[in-house]
Amino acid sequence: MKKIFLIALLFSLVLGVKAQEKWSLKKCVDYANEHNISLQLKKLDAEFQKNNVKQAKYSLLPNLNASSSYNLSYGRAASPETNAYIDMNSKSANFGVNSNVSLFGGFQKMNTIKQANIDFKAYLEDIAKTSNDISLRIVSYYLDILFKKELLQVAKEQLKVTQLQIERTSVLVEAGTLPKGTLMEQKAQAAQEELTVVTSENNLDLSLLDLAQLLDLNETETFDVEIPDLPVLNSGRSLLNPETVYDFALTSLPEIKAANLRLESTEKDLALARSGLMPSLTLNGAWGTSYSKVDGFAASSFSDQIKERENKYVGLSLNIPIFNRGLNRRNISNAKVNIDRSRLNLENTKNVLRKEIQQAHANAIAAMKKYFSSQTAVSSTEEAFRYTEEKFNLGLVNSVDYNEAKNNLLRSKSNLLQAKYEYIFRTKIIDFYNGVEISL
Repeated sequence: MKKIFLIALLFSLVLGVKAQEKWSLKKCVDYANEHNISLQLKKLDAEFQKNNVKQAKYSLLPNLNASSSYNLSYGRAASPETNAYIDMNSKSANFGVNSNVSLFGGFQKMNTIKQANIDFKAYLEDIAKTSNDISLRIVSYYLDILFKKELLQVAKEQLKVTQLQIERTSVLVEAGTLPKGTLMEQKAQAAQEELTVVTSENNLDLSLLDLAQLLDLNETETFDVEIPDLPVLNSGRSLLNPETVYDFALTSLPEIKAANLRLESTEKDLALARSGLMPSLTLNGAWGTSYSKVDGFAASSFSDQIKERENKYVGLSLNIPIFNRGLNRRNISNAKVNIDRSRLNLENTKNVLRKEIQQAHANAIAAMKKYFSSQTAVSSTEEAFRYTEEKFNLGLVNSVDYNEAKNNLLRSKSNLLQAKYEYIFRTKIIDFYNGVEISL
């Protein structure tokens, strides 16, 4: 019985450790890249296009098809001996093999292969773009959780200070040094701060749920994240010039690569359309034979008939387009329109990227200024609170002024935390555009 109890205890401890496992940012990103449904759909699109590439290459090979038929006939038919119509039964069979291969088709098949390869590469860039988007969302959610954790800690510390103050005030009220109303005001403040703690806990739980749902996790109740060593924020850091970041991003980001590839693909469409104006040459070949038997009449054996009736065919087929109701010219015109459309799409993608980088740089500068000004505000508010607390302990300040000073300190600390994580996130975006791997 004791062994069973120990095994059960050990099993519960193992489950407890597993339940408390915390996720790092890297683990979140790696898991999303492996399991995110949107990303998996993009990968399936790429796999589909990969099959198109294979099929385009196979189109260069000759085809080979075999055919056969077997027929039974009953009733009146021409006699093979007298040519008079009589009642008779007959059997017949036909066998054949045919093949053809394109010798020249205006380079259509080669351009189709090239276009399929280009489209496949574009799909791979789409996968990378989706992966980047998911990673940035995960970083945003992850930092929001860290912010909520620190905010909760600040709220708990404020409540602890108030609870200690209540204990001290209770002693002074009993001694008759302070009026009872002061104690009641302190307890009311504590109740308000307890509500702040509960609200902070709820907000943290919701942020954890958001990230768990982004990862498509089934089990969300025990989900939690690691608290990493965050980068040191200092006013001496200089952000890269937006144009420098933009120049690098033009050569590295998948959305730009995909837009360039799709422009190249539409240029192959034009080449394919022009091939419709060129002649095509095809080599054809076939082999066939047959067998027949009429009941009541003598016939050669099956093998003899197969040999005797054997026929072979080899030929060239030349097709020269002369007039196709303007279809080829229309295809060429439409292909040129699509090239212009792809060029504009590429330029638009570049313009969007430039604006995103400029906005990210401006946001990072603003977040940096906000963070360091918030640091100064916290220092000033802490000093003001200590001064007010000393006066309150001496009975020179009422509890209303004291609570207001403490609430001001809480707000300034909250603002500092918000500015801190916003600054980290904004700099991570700049790093991302500059090719730096997202990490904490």
